[in-house]
Amino acid sequence: MIKIKSIAVIAIFLVLTGCFPSSDLAKKELLLQGRTMGTTYNIKIVVENESLDVTKLQAKIDKLLKQVNQEMSTYIPDSELSLFNKSQSTDPIEISVGLQKVLAEAIRLGQISEGKLDVTSGAVINLWGFGPELRPEKVPTDEQITKAKANIGISKLMLAGNMLSKSIPNLYIDLSTIAKGYGVDLVADLIAEQGISNYIVEIGGEMRLNGFKNTGELWHVAIEKPITEQRVVHQLIIPKNNALATSGDYRIFFEVDGQRFSHIIDPDTGKPINHKLVSVTVIHPSSMTADGLSTAMMVMGEEKAMEFAEKYDLAALFLFKTEDGFDERFTVKFKQYFK
Repeated sequence: MIKIKSIAVIAIFLVLTGCFPSSDLAKKELLLQGRTMGTTYNIKIVVENESLDVTKLQAKIDKLLKQVNQEMSTYIPDSELSLFNKSQSTDPIEISVGLQKVLAEAIRLGQISEGKLDVTSGAVINLWGFGPELRPEKVPTDEQITKAKANIGISKLMLAGNMLSKSIPNLYIDLSTIAKGYGVDLVADLIAEQGISNYIVEIGGEMRLNGFKNTGELWHVAIEKPITEQRVVHQLIIPKNNALATSGDYRIFFEVDGQRFSHIIDPDTGKPINHKLVSVTVIHPSSMTADGLSTAMMVMGEEKAMEFAEKYDLAALFLFKTEDGFDERFTVKFKQYFK
């Protein structure tokens, strides 16, 4: 029997005491919440403009996120991406600005990660039951995996401007590793356009922050200890005016006969990852980029991920399993964000 478990990301917005701008009692901290992309969103904004129509702002946010879903969801049958995946044509088609932007970044990250982030891995993801299709009753056979792998590969996807095509009819794109981050960026930009400079936007654990709390203190974020039994804070960090994304193999998985299978698939093997690295957190100006990078490095494993992060000067924190529990490593660039 297959057992499904899903662990949510901790998103704790804490405060820092110390030498920061003094509290302004005229400023109010407001919380907006809702659902999108199969998960939840939590947004905190600091306002001093009494004329701000919060209901209208949330309506704009919901409309924006609905558009992202309609462009990139694999769970919506008539989404732009679903229609492309269903099509057996290899002719180029014109795509929306949003889908073009996400695919362009996904392809770039796929190339620099040497295929460890591969958004064309949908055939393998679906085979293991982590997509919109029904979960299989048994673990896929090597023959099934080999067959599915024949239908993946970032080189089989061609993007020229806003024209998208595939070299094989059965190529299936899954943007779950990067679309939430893109949604965060869109919402953060929308809030900034309203003249709001102090905010934190979170969708399913991916975040972007700017400015200060209404008390004048910096936003805090808690990195979760990668355990399934309970939610425990591992480390507090201060991302400043940046985005943050965490990828881990402890959130979503299934078990068969006591063996756990992570939702994070290695495109090279066509199987769930199986190494000691259990969590990667990336801080970057773009939530979309941080989202994709954290997944790519989770696939790589501890040593290769650390080498990759140092090569590209990334702010990254790695949590990995040891005989005594968990330990951490981090890049020099990440050190500045510790409390």
